[in-house]
Amino acid sequence: MSAVSPVSASTPALSPARAGRRFAVACAVALTATLALAAPASAHAEVEADTPQALAENVTLSFVSEAESSTAGFTGLRIVLPQGIAPADVTLGEAPTGWKLTPTADGYNLAGPDLKTGTDAEHQIKVRQLPDVKELAFKTIETYSDGKVSRWIELPTGGEEPEQPAPVLKLKAAAPGARPASPSPSETESAAPSPTPSATPSDAAAAASDTGAKAADDGSSTGVIIGVCLAVLAVLGGAVFWLVQRRKAAPQD
Repeated sequence: MSAVSPVSASTPALSPARAGRRFAVACAVALTATLALAAPASAHAEVEADTPQALAENVTLSFVSEAESSTAGFTGLRIVLPQGIAPADVTLGEAPTGWKLTPTADGYNLAGPDLKTGTDAEHQIKVRQLPDVKELAFKTIETYSDGKVSRWIELPTGGEEPEQPAPVLKLKAAAPGARPASPSPSETESAAPSPTPSATPSDAAAAASDTGAKAADDGSSTGVIIGVCLAVLAVLGGAVFWLVQRRKAAPQD
């Protein structure tokens, strides 16, 4: 009685075509999983209003800056107010313990004792009146205790969602009969033509530094992702090659 070949007794080897299809599916699954693991944790800066309506008065805006650092906590925020809301029209409501609001030329700073790592920075402001527009963007700059700066200041362009979008508040149409309130003293003083407030030298230097660091981080992350994907594809390719060779080596009846 002839001995049964271990190969013929095992599960039949895959055909090259079938193995190729499985290889393609495995590659897609592996690539998706790799990209998901390599992607940074999602964090956002958001804004909501108790009365999201154009020309609404005494509106409370609630801001949330989600913590994205695993090693440091928030030390402060800088909010750039949209056109139509003057710094003098803003008063601080709820905020982290010990944090104080300081008006700036184009918005306000909010800072105080370091928050615990992983704690979101939440605060509220009351706005005298919202302008008569469809939406408001509040560019937000976040600072951490380790010196890291996150800039949620990008606006959509060309229909594409930016990587670090500024918080945007969409407004309903103004109520019938609503009228703009009389301008605040700061708005009256700034009525004369004047240059648009620009960033200070320190802000410009920080922005340049952040841009360079972000580019380096992005390049590093991309390189890691590509390297891992290539390694996964190489392993899967070797497995398919082994299956094909195994089929060729199996004795034919």
